[in-house]
Amino acid sequence: MGSIILAATPLGNIGDASARLRELLSTADVVAAEDTRTLAQLARALGTTIRGRTVAHHEHNEAHSAPELVRLAAEGATVVMVSDAGMPLVSDPGFRLVQAAVAAGVDVTCAPGPSAVTTALALSGLPSDRFAFDGFVPRKEGERRRWLSEVAEDSRTLVFFESPHRLAATLQAMSEVFGPDRPACVCRELTKLHEEVVRGHLAGLAEWAGAGTVRGEIVVVVQGHQPDQTTPDLETLVSVVEERVSAGEKLKSVVKEVAAAAPGVATRDLYNAVLARREA
Repeated sequence: MGSIILAATPLGNIGDASARLRELLSTADVVAAEDTRTLAQLARALGTTIRGRTVAHHEHNEAHSAPELVRLAAEGATVVMVSDAGMPLVSDPGFRLVQAAVAAGVDVTCAPGPSAVTTALALSGLPSDRFAFDGFVPRKEGERRRWLSEVAEDSRTLVFFESPHRLAATLQAMSEVFGPDRPACVCRELTKLHEEVVRGHLAGLAEWAGAGTVRGEIVVVVQGHQPDQTTPDLETLVSVVEERVSAGEKLKSVVKEVAAAAPGVATRDLYNAVLARREA
């Protein structure tokens, strides 16, 4: 049995192509590409000759193409799948192919490499320990706002793709839904000659995008929701406790709940402060 290999291609800088990618393109029995013309240009830039078959595998024919590629791999072929740029499957074709291969028991592996998602995340200067990639922002205004509302409270750093002509409207919608002061970053033309990384707050970025013509491939990175960590002073919390106790709740239960909701406040300290006020 052969195998299916998902191979990452450069985002723009041809120097990012791995030695393994070069080898796979020159030795594979079949190379499935999102666009065979782009594949031919890549091979020329790499100085590599593709000796196997090249076939188109894109979003419009994936349902038909995937079973055939799996059949070829099952019969012993090495099938390499590439997208136009970056990692296959990440807002690019490939999911149906992997799903079909897994179901058929065909080996699937990966030749990792460039990814616009992780590149933008690294350059953004925003927290990268927890993040969520949400693909392309919906085109229609109503759908876009509903979608943004669903992720507005997510504490993870958010990564989106967007087209340049919709960028200003999307940043403005984010500013209104997430808040104008939410830190964010717009990455344009990553690894290419005119790479640009613009950092700031959503309101300022929306103004920047609306002031001129933004071109190229766009990735937007937005800091996740940060709850207000301001801790009320102890006297205020004591007043909250006393008000609830006077309404009939039990002191110890109220103190425990109020302290749990106030970052940095210990239950014992709040309880002692309540007793101190009563003794004063």
